[in-house]
Amino acid sequence: MSRTPSTMVPLGTPAPDFALPDLAGNLVRRSDFAEAPALLVMFICNHCPYVVHVRSALVDLVRGYQREGVAVVAIQPNDVVRYPDDRPERMRAVAEEEGFTFPYLYDETQEVARAYRAACTPDFFLYDAAGRLAYRGQLDRARPGNGEPVTGDDLTRAVDAVLAGHPVAGEQWPSLGCNIKWKPGSEPDYFG
Repeated sequence: MSRTPSTMVPLGTPAPDFALPDLAGNLVRRSDFAEAPALLVMFICNHCPYVVHVRSALVDLVRGYQREGVAVVAIQPNDVVRYPDDRPERMRAVAEEEGFTFPYLYDETQEVARAYRAACTPDFFLYDAAGRLAYRGQLDRARPGNGEPVTGDDLTRAVDAVLAGHPVAGEQWPSLGCNIKWKPGSEPDYFG
């Protein structure tokens, strides 16, 4: 199992625009959430053991924040030719099984993942009401097999701070997960 860390984009970076199809084929745009007090963009997929490990707890956590007005989207950026478990039909099944209350978007061209400098699944990017990056990194310290409980502590601390209008206190740790499955020859240059 690969362990790829987040790129840890500089705080304050503006949220890149996106226009991606949801599971019904409707385009969802970043601008759709312009009035939200916070926007959480999550890069996830169907098959990654790191995502599977936290998925149910993550769905519960974000559902509570959605009730407070936080906008949440999940984006699946993987190459579905080489990783067919991540294809849109399977995305729909996972969203239904898990009770997703947020749009699950397919980044077929991988341009949005590149714009966000996403590196792994899961990878979390939290933006404040002004559309500036306030948090990026891990959900919490839980990883498959490490014995740590899935609590969502790191992300919870960040969302609570943003909703209160405060900077996120404390160190921000990279998420670790499976590398994004880039299409052959299209791996971005931000990996060095």
